[in-house]
Amino acid sequence: MDTLERQIRFLLELDKQKEIGRQTYLADGSRKEGDAEHAWHMAIMAFVLADYANEKIDVLKTIKMALLHDVVEIDAGDTYAYDTEGNKTKREREERAADRIYGMLPKAQQEEYRALWEEFEAMETPEAKFANALDRVQPMLLNDASDGKSWREHGIRKEQVLNRNGRTKEGSEALWDYVLGLVEKNVKKGNIAE
Repeated sequence: MDTLERQIRFLLELDKQKEIGRQTYLADGSRKEGDAEHAWHMAIMAFVLADYANEKIDVLKTIKMALLHDVVEIDAGDTYAYDTEGNKTKREREERAADRIYGMLPKAQQEEYRALWEEFEAMETPEAKFANALDRVQPMLLNDASDGKSWREHGIRKEQVLNRNGRTKEGSEALWDYVLGLVEKNVKKGNIAE
């Protein structure tokens, strides 16, 4: 199989990401968002909010991470942030998916994209820290805009939200402060349980 054909097959495989549902509602609360919508939203956030990263970031690299980080959910499925049982097997499921999906590409791209996924997961570089902050902030923004619809459905507590979002500050102190404000606002409104 030639390079172009492998790339096209990979791109068509990624079309499946459009069908993967998440637990977060759109801002208007009309329906839950999909994985591809989440990735797109994060990619835009990466360049719109880049000035709020704690450290200087390579914006294009961060955008690539945003777009590629959940590709593995084509096979592994979306694991809800507050699903304790599902999170126990998440890494193993996602590694198998990464092997298969990134393995569809020509070797150089396979290695680059898999490395970007691993870097995002390790959360050690400025880009990975900021991309992870965005991954946590994006559902917070949607939950707040939809009047806590998903939080209320799942009976999410303040402690859970703070634990889930605690590492946001590693990528952006400014976004962490913003998240803290959202949490307090939604606790007062009863959208997040005390």
